[in-house]
Amino acid sequence: MPTLLLSLLLPLLVLVLPATALDTSAGVGLQDRALFQETVDYTLTNQSGGDFHDQHLANTSFAGAVGRGANFSGADLQGAIFTQGAFAEANFSGADLSNALMDRADFAGTDLRDAVLTGIIASGSSFSDAQIAGADFSDALLDLDDQRRLCRDADGVNPVTGVATLDSLGC
Repeated sequence: MPTLLLSLLLPLLVLVLPATALDTSAGVGLQDRALFQETVDYTLTNQSGGDFHDQHLANTSFAGAVGRGANFSGADLQGAIFTQGAFAEANFSGADLSNALMDRADFAGTDLRDAVLTGIIASGSSFSDAQIAGADFSDALLDLDDQRRLCRDADGVNPVTGVATLDSLGC
């Protein structure tokens, strides 16, 4: 009897439930791709002294986080969110921060040497005493006061983009 019932219902299920195929065009299934695209959310956490060097952290949120003295050197932080964070004395040397949202954040005393900061939005942020030799700020949105302060210390050429720090700040 159960076999007869199943044989009667199976054609109806096929009509109701469309077939879905696993996309393997890139050599990886959808579930596998989802696993590799997961990002950790560090919003409102304390990451002081944390070690993130050379990590892929694109589009990760550090909004409202504290990362005093954290090591982000060489990290891929494209499109990351640092809004209202506190990253004083952190190391971002050689990091890719392009298109990051860094508004109203504290980057006092940070190491930004050779970092790519193209297209960042950093209004209301503090970069006092930051090391910026070789940093590329092309198309960055900065407060005029910060831009003037950064221009005083602007030196070097970014090894990735080939743009002089002085030129990228529009000094």
